[in-house]
Amino acid sequence: MEKSVVAGKEPIAVEVEQGKDYWWCSCGQSNTQPFCDGSHSGTSFTPVQYTAEKSTTVYFCACKQTKNTPLCDGSHSSL
Repeated sequence: MEKSVVAGKEPIAVEVEQGKDYWWCSCGQSNTQPFCDGSHSGTSFTPVQYTAEKSTTVYFCACKQTKNTPLCDGSHSSL
């Protein structure tokens, strides 16, 4: 099983808009973190869709170890 690349050790705050879809990078190789840019091509990784329930700030996982995909659950603190 392939392991994702740790793209960062802190969550990435993003202002999201209600009803809008966001595609979270699960491989860690994207140059547009925390979002997918297609860098996973040729791997077993696929982006994860997140649809904003309301307009607010959310914290996307950058370490790619979260159990609350795609949002940060604090897993980066153990890296």
